Amino acid sequence: MAKLGRTIANLARYAKAMESMAATAGAAEPGRLVEVSDFGANPGNLRMLAHVPAQVGPRPGLVVVLHGCKQNAGGYDQGTGWSDLADRHGFLLLVPEQRPANNPNNCFSWFEPGDTRRGAGEAASIRAMVAWMVREHGVDEERIFVTGLSAGGAMTAVMLATYPEVFAAGAIVAGLPYGSAQTMQEAFEGMFTARPRAARAWGDLVREASPHRGPWPRVSVWHGSADTTVVPANADEIVKQWTDVHGLNPGAAERTREGTAERAVWRDRSGAVAVESFSIPGLAHGTPLDTGPGEACCGRAGPFLLEAGISSTHHIARFFGLLDGRAETRPAEAVIIPPAPRAAPERPVPPQRELAAFTAPRREEPRPGPGPGGRTLPIDVEAVINKALRAAGLIKP
Repeated sequence: MAKLGRTIANLARYAKAMESMAATAGAAEPGRLVEVSDFGANPGNLRMLAHVPAQVGPRPGLVVVLHGCKQNAGGYDQGTGWSDLADRHGFLLLVPEQRPANNPNNCFSWFEPGDTRRGAGEAASIRAMVAWMVREHGVDEERIFVTGLSAGGAMTAVMLATYPEVFAAGAIVAGLPYGSAQTMQEAFEGMFTARPRAARAWGDLVREASPHRGPWPRVSVWHGSADTTVVPANADEIVKQWTDVHGLNPGAAERTREGTAERAVWRDRSGAVAVESFSIPGLAHGTPLDTGPGEACCGRAGPFLLEAGISSTHHIARFFGLLDGRAETRPAEAVIIPPAPRAAPERPVPPQRELAAFTAPRREEPRPGPGPGGRTLPIDVEAVINKALRAAGLIKP
């Protein structure tokens, strides 16, 4: 019953957050993204939108941008200013968009096992979109990057872990580590309390997600200290995961202030930044913006697009090496750490069945309810829970 109580409390908390997003999101203005309908295999049933600036040099870089819940591709692009920055510096944008048929709240399925494995679901759809951009626009395959907010940030972690050979670097904004959840209950726990693990255990989840053994993508982590939707402790767990993958000590960071943010940096053996983390004091859940004026400013403030005095978009593009070309796109050498041996995992329980198990009494049969003619009919607890979760957009229809 304790788990049931936590689940109900988390459902209420999540529903309140979704109501807040829905009340403030508004309709996106027409943007500059163009939809591509025939990009290849699409097992995750996602939309593909892209932006190609008028002036693009040979072998341009590519940034994959993943929106958060209750957002769409065009609105998130306008708010963050990614296409403005792409026009200034000549790189391409790929902006996948979730469909309401998958999730009524437009959240990417960052914890669903069928969408977070290499070659499956939404992760495979995004990979197919990247391949299309490479074929059609001559993208430099050494300069492909990914970033996202919240559910999009967690999906960014999925893409970095499942296709590390594709992405030179990534930036996770108010997201969660790869493998932090495979069920709804675990997702709630991760969002609202974080789910700590040892650095090696986090790193093993990445190493087991693909046959790749390095070099690994560089990672930039962004989080507000006042985030109550995805608690800031998740940023620490992401850092533990990726410093372990890079063979670095998570406790050995260089710490500085950059504008309003506190920045921590972990360097690889060549001295290049392999992992960095920005904590913005007092910032709630959203993408940090500096809307200007100034060369380092872009985007427009709105719901979950928060004025913070520092532009995460600009800093992330600089981290990717897209502004001046000085940042290394990949570490100088691979760090090969084999996964730790572990016992074979138990067969996973589908999320909806696990939630139904939480709601059913453990030592007695479900109590019947009144039916026609005074007869009693058994309560289908699982059906009730599934219906509620679908209505809330927490599982796929």
